[in-house]
Amino acid sequence: MAISAETETGGSLREIKAESSLTARVRESIREAIIDGELEPGSLHSVQSLADIFKVSRTPVREALIDLAGADMVEFERNRGVRILETSVHDLEEILVLRILLEVPATHRAAGRIDAEGLDGLRQELDAMSEAAANGDEATMMQHDRRFHELINTASGNSRLTEYVDSLRDLILTRGVSTVDSTRSLTEIAEEHEGIVVALASGNADAAASAMKRHLVNTASLLLQQEGGRSSDLSLGWEDLVTGA
Repeated sequence: MAISAETETGGSLREIKAESSLTARVRESIREAIIDGELEPGSLHSVQSLADIFKVSRTPVREALIDLAGADMVEFERNRGVRILETSVHDLEEILVLRILLEVPATHRAAGRIDAEGLDGLRQELDAMSEAAANGDEATMMQHDRRFHELINTASGNSRLTEYVDSLRDLILTRGVSTVDSTRSLTEIAEEHEGIVVALASGNADAAASAMKRHLVNTASLLLQQEGGRSSDLSLGWEDLVTGA
């Protein structure tokens, strides 16, 4: 159940002690509260009410909210406060297409750049994903899934892309969607990543990009069918938009 911003909670919304990175910590706490549903989509909150919860001044809260507004997670309403935005099905489709268009070529570039340490990191994340999947721990698995993709995007040499894709994942999470136990299991999701690691380890850029594309297109197709009620034989046409090169 979502909470009101005016109440104390033991979740993400809690008192923050004064530190040098106060604004960043407030931003992260609000971001987590939005993703976790503690701050309900569509709900309206004042800067002061959030500042009261964190027991900080209005300034770091407002700065954090301005940053989150830039990430399309909240929207300021004149003389009313800030509203938590909800990701629509149309938004979801646009976000998923962007991930495909960005991450497939990034994986292609990463194949020629990733070193032994980077590959070891990917294998560790994949092992952690598989272990979490076997234990039915979706939250832990998705943390390692996120890190897996971050490592590949970082290996591509584009730090801005890494940050942007990470923000896109946040927007998907705000809708609270998941294919787990609906159209595929945690183990099946983890297995989709194995081919990506194998191709990257071999230095085969085309194979790595193709494996990433298959994974992302499958995820996107399943999510949109699930959220939008689309037929299972719907062709999204992304294969024509994104090549393996």
